[in-house]
Amino acid sequence: MVTKNSNLSLYLRIISYSVLAFTLAFLINNVLTVWSDWPGIKKIFSHHEMFGYKKKALEGSDLNYGYMQIGLYLICIAAVVFYVFKTYSQTLEQDSKILSRFSAYLVRSSFWAVFLVGVADFVISFMVVERLWEAIFSSEVKALMVKAPVRITYIHFPIILISFVIGYFTKSVGFIWLAVLVVVSEFVIVLSRFIFSYEQAFQGDLVRFWYAALYLFASAYALIHEGHVRVDVLYSSFSEKKEGMDKYGWIGSSRSTTYINSYIFRS
Repeated sequence: MVTKNSNLSLYLRIISYSVLAFTLAFLINNVLTVWSDWPGIKKIFSHHEMFGYKKKALEGSDLNYGYMQIGLYLICIAAVVFYVFKTYSQTLEQDSKILSRFSAYLVRSSFWAVFLVGVADFVISFMVVERLWEAIFSSEVKALMVKAPVRITYIHFPIILISFVIGYFTKSVGFIWLAVLVVVSEFVIVLSRFIFSYEQAFQGDLVRFWYAALYLFASAYALIHEGHVRVDVLYSSFSEKKEGMDKYGWIGSSRSTTYINSYIFRS
């Protein structure tokens, strides 16, 4: 029984860390594909006519870059397996704490990224629209700033890196302030529209950007802190015997989840 539970724990740990590692590899590959013109995984599949993709041959460096992007996923798998077996005695409860802390760090850092990128875009767009940019910078710089790839590379990426540094040193739940920022932004739009007869597209874009981030971050925060609503349709009507049969908690109620956690942690 101990061996069986240990194997189950290993499988669960590998799956849990693989989700995190694959997400990281996916984000890195997106950056390489969109902003560095690497081919991406789909074009490698098309090159070999895999998974229903039509034949589109790649040559030279593009083919090598595509293999490197696939290799990134393989490296993630190897790293996860190595870490899990290196920390063989680590319990699922310890893994849960590690992943929860990391998730909280991502939420905090993402808040600062969304906040700072939104403010930077607002300022740049306002200066470009109102022709204030030429008074400070040259027309060539203005032409570059209105191009999304250039702004993303030289404005957004550095801000995102700074945001992850800020998220490491600040432990507060910053995304709560997004609700205040959304309200303030909407209030400014109302004032500028109905009092000063002034409105630009970037004002509404900023509100939608922050509101979408607020919804996503609040969902992640509620999930981490067990604040989400559970819908128990079947489990509550089970008898004690049937509840005991569902020892692995596949039904998904809070009671069955607690049972499987305590069952595995004892191993």
